[in-house]
Amino acid sequence: MRAVKHCAVGYGFAMAATPDDPVDYIAVTRDTYAQLGYSEYRWADNRDAPAPFTEPKRPLAESTVVLIASGGVYAVGDVGFTHKDDVTFREIPTDTPSEQLRVTHFAYDETSAKDDVNAVFPIEALRAMDAGGEIGGFADVALTFMGGIYSQRRLHETLVPGVVERVKQLDADIALLVPV
Repeated sequence: MRAVKHCAVGYGFAMAATPDDPVDYIAVTRDTYAQLGYSEYRWADNRDAPAPFTEPKRPLAESTVVLIASGGVYAVGDVGFTHKDDVTFREIPTDTPSEQLRVTHFAYDETSAKDDVNAVFPIEALRAMDAGGEIGGFADVALTFMGGIYSQRRLHETLVPGVVERVKQLDADIALLVPV
């Protein structure tokens, strides 16, 4: 039996002949929209937006880092993410043991993340960097959300402003975004 890579994209699935073969996500997304009877998918066009990256004002060893991840991570006892345009985010105290973290997401194979949440939420690596003095500090909370949000309007009106405001409140020097 040959190995097959499955990748959820929206409600459709892409399959590659072998795990090493690439999956054309753009084609899969277009095909999925057509199969569901939607008009053509409108890709976000951010070419005229200001550059999202800026030079850090301090060296890394003096900077506080906040972790932001789109892998659908949440802590035991919190509410998991829903599957359609969930534009909420969760705050996870950075001293939460990894064993107390869970994942829910509709648009990627969660197997590796469920085996080791650090695959999509590198909290242990950041704790080690903090303890070793490689970063100046680790924010008290990390922010997580479920990527794969189809509504660009809801993303820009709700999720992004909420996350940006919370990052400002945390007074972090560097935001590390870990997308899935």
